[in-house]
Amino acid sequence: MQVNKLNQEIEIEFKNLINKDVYHDLLKKYESSRSPIFKQVNHYFDTDLFSLKAKGAALRVRYKKEGYILTLKQPHEGAILETHQSISESEFLSFKQHGSLTSGDVYHQLIELLENNLPPLHYLGYLTTERTEISLNDGLLVLDKSYYFDEIDYEIEFECTEAVAGQAAFEKLLENWKLDWVKPANKIERFYQAKQRFERS
Repeated sequence: MQVNKLNQEIEIEFKNLINKDVYHDLLKKYESSRSPIFKQVNHYFDTDLFSLKAKGAALRVRYKKEGYILTLKQPHEGAILETHQSISESEFLSFKQHGSLTSGDVYHQLIELLENNLPPLHYLGYLTTERTEISLNDGLLVLDKSYYFDEIDYEIEFECTEAVAGQAAFEKLLENWKLDWVKPANKIERFYQAKQRFERS
């Protein structure tokens, strides 16, 4: 797979769940250098048979103050390939209500991923994140507080451009904060798990 489109990027990041106390300690530590906390909402979609989930992929529409961005995330050579497409509010509402996906780069990437068989897509729900970002020498440190169904969790992400150096920097950060690295399920996996628990209750 060639990655050469302007709306595609390779994402290299390392993550760890943290507790509420560590989250607030980190907010305080980086008070003078972090961005203001901002909110973003992820709306998730998949097929009836969770065909995207089965391939380790995720399809979301993220709303931020700039507008709506449709993103497909899929595994790619040990990292994550993200394909993005801007959509209007009316296109998002149509997709959410009817599963009608606007033609564009994400649509064509889905066709390729699912081998020319794209079943109807369905709205699964949303996850809201309060995020702040800190630029460090080796990458971008992200602090997230996320809400979905009746769950709240806290997470650190470290985004970088080179995997080996980025992992070393992330492990050093965890060591400084006396945190064990237990690689968490990603946000959509945690969303799926909470959705199943919510629907069983």
